Amino acid sequence: MDPKHLELAIALRRELHRHPEVSCEEQWTKQRLMDFLREHTDLEIVDRGAWFYAAYRAGEGRRNIAFRADFDAIPMPEGIDLPHGSEVPGVAHKCGHDGHAASLAAFALEVDKLGADPNVFFLFQHAEETADGAIRCVDLIRDERIDEIFAYHNMSGIAHQAVGVIDGTSHCASKGMIIHMEGRPTHASQPELGANPAFAIARIIEAIPELIAPGRHKGMVLCTVIQVDVGERAFGISAHRGDLLLTIRALYESEMDGLQRDLEELARRLAAEQGLRVSFSYQDVFPETVNHKASSDMVRQVCRAQGRQLVELTEARRGSEDYGYYLKETPGAMFFIGNGEDYPAVHTSGYDFRDELIEVAVDLFMGLVRL
Repeated sequence: MDPKHLELAIALRRELHRHPEVSCEEQWTKQRLMDFLREHTDLEIVDRGAWFYAAYRAGEGRRNIAFRADFDAIPMPEGIDLPHGSEVPGVAHKCGHDGHAASLAAFALEVDKLGADPNVFFLFQHAEETADGAIRCVDLIRDERIDEIFAYHNMSGIAHQAVGVIDGTSHCASKGMIIHMEGRPTHASQPELGANPAFAIARIIEAIPELIAPGRHKGMVLCTVIQVDVGERAFGISAHRGDLLLTIRALYESEMDGLQRDLEELARRLAAEQGLRVSFSYQDVFPETVNHKASSDMVRQVCRAQGRQLVELTEARRGSEDYGYYLKETPGAMFFIGNGEDYPAVHTSGYDFRDELIEVAVDLFMGLVRL
């Protein structure tokens, strides 16, 4: 990799880190990335509103290959003293998306300078953390007829700069589920005259262990209670409305959907028995991310050619990734680059993206382009 490009990318990464923006609010971040590419490359820049992509067009009839990076931060304080620390209170790049974006920008500089046989598309995506981004950016796959797409994520728990690869599911499917129940208010001294949802909500919570029991499913299924909000802080009134917030998660999206149906059916039955109204809403909906083996094999091939340490991962990440939306449209894979076996995990206060990963990512991306 050109040392000048690496120097520019590290400076960009630290600048992005100082100015983090949460999902769907990344206006400065997006503009800074576009300005960087316009300043340092001759690539075509296609502005799609909340997101954008750059294009290197080698010519008609060539393979169309895309690479994606996310660029949103999370609502979490920095927590550690850094020379490039966040200047936005309560917001920080604690997942490494600043590094992902800087890596893709550096890769764009390399392709612009060295050229490539296929048409190469550099997708800069907003709002990965809330799953609002990729579901919109899949338009790139369709509009540019993308044949294959790749991305990487930094990963603590494997050796520094080692490359983690897995076939099939790399990230579990998940969604936030809100069960809303309404009954009838009454004086706390006459609870029998009202309809209190607390008991139905309690029974739903009590049923969760059986609904997610391993013997009922072929893969991991989880249901995590996030919040129980029932009634008001008024001791003279019996509770008459309540919300139960759950995160449902599964190795297989079909089994997550099955758990959702079971929970909805149980809630409807309990509501009917107890004279309640029930409704459901969903947010942060992440699909399963399923790598295509042929694409993962390409990553393996590049690692071997470059003499990189390769780690065969044996199970999917429980955390979710909206990258799965792309892999429903076209072949591809997400691989991992190690932060170190004992390095702080993402979404923790001790974490900061390791700049050394930028060069590893760029070299791997270049290897994939040249296959």
